Amino acid sequence: MSRSQVAVLGECVADAFATGKASQGELTLRVLPGGSPANTAVALSRLGTPTRFLGRLSRDTFGALFRSHLEASGVDLTGCVSAAEPSTLAVATLDESGRADYAFYAEGSADWQWSAQELSAEQIGDVACLHTGSIALVHAPGAERIEESLARVAAHATVSIDPNVRAGFVDLAVYRERMLMWCALTDIVKLSDDDMETIHPGEPVERVCDAWHAAGARLIVVTRGPEGALVSLDGERATVPAPVVKVVDTVGAGDSFTAGLLHHLHAGDLLGGRLDALDLDRAAKAAAFAARVAALTCSVPGADPPWARDLADGGSPGVRLP
Repeated sequence: MSRSQVAVLGECVADAFATGKASQGELTLRVLPGGSPANTAVALSRLGTPTRFLGRLSRDTFGALFRSHLEASGVDLTGCVSAAEPSTLAVATLDESGRADYAFYAEGSADWQWSAQELSAEQIGDVACLHTGSIALVHAPGAERIEESLARVAAHATVSIDPNVRAGFVDLAVYRERMLMWCALTDIVKLSDDDMETIHPGEPVERVCDAWHAAGARLIVVTRGPEGALVSLDGERATVPAPVVKVVDTVGAGDSFTAGLLHHLHAGDLLGGRLDALDLDRAAKAAAFAARVAALTCSVPGADPPWARDLADGGSPGVRLP
């Protein structure tokens, strides 16, 4: 447990992709390790940031898959809980653009059952940054424990969230009611333009960013797919382009973007406090790097983020990196 580490708190999900035709009476599921926080932890570690994952890993078959995947990417799992409950399953359907829509099977699963003892200050450790979000941030009963942890960690570490809105799984009112409270505990908010539109339909992005800045979040990054990303730092704004990429699918791309952003900030010695040394130029450079990481993830199937060597080599075929 070290302040050189970035900790990621949240769920692991078994992402199942169906092949075959239901009309023929049979489907085959190909299961890959996923879950937004777990994907972020894997991507961070592969980029070279010492990463600690805080999750409740089931002792079932999927849990073994998650553990193997995280360990193979160099993620520190000493803060994880070995859980008796089953893993969360998500069945994904890809549209023509490679974007995934998920049906979740999550009732009573391991990811949401946090106790206060399992998320103690000692369990989290003295880290430079704590990142969380996605379903773990809103799913009872564990969500309350996570919010308590954010409040406790915010006194000495940078806090980052990605709400990763799941419409149809969680009442959208939860996001609208709690975003300002989360921003009061948070230094960095990263989300997609779809998330923003879902939480605040029809409202100008700039107006929403300013409200979240006023609540406490210093850096807000809104990803826009092939349109790049908007970077807002205390109300100052910049845009960064997205690299041209031949998309296989977009699974895990947003999580890889988050990892790229945190990795770049960590490498610049900017994490560990309230981002006091961060200016708009450095924030935009971090977002541009994050866009490169996300582009490489889009160029391969599933949530399979790049390693540091992949970026050093200039990327995969079909990707033009600036």
